[in-house]
Amino acid sequence: MHNFEELEVWKRSSRLAVEVLELIDPIRLFALKDQMGRSCISIPSNIAEGSERESNREFRRFLAIAKGSAGELRTQLYIGLRAGVFTEDQARLLLAEVKEVSAMIQGLRRSLGKGGLLGLFFGWLF
Repeated sequence: MHNFEELEVWKRSSRLAVEVLELIDPIRLFALKDQMGRSCISIPSNIAEGSERESNREFRRFLAIAKGSAGELRTQLYIGLRAGVFTEDQARLLLAEVKEVSAMIQGLRRSLGKGGLLGLFFGWLF
């Protein structure tokens, strides 16, 4: 088991989820709002759930799910941008953060496959 509260990727994805939830709060397009809410919450939730599992193999599996949710969120941001729901500035900043979080998840997955966490365990407090 790993302490997910110490993982920088969990902290950043949790902050990202809050930013997305604040952005989508006024949206009237329910389908997009609901799906974005689910995908942004799924990222840190799957990181946390995987870290509480019994093995690195299971942790890696949940990280793969979190990475998939990051891709889903990126798609929804692109759709919202093209539909005129978000400004280019709003979407650009969040897309950059989602891409960074996705890369961090992939790095953590790789490190678990090699038996260590390669320094990805530490970072700023949430």
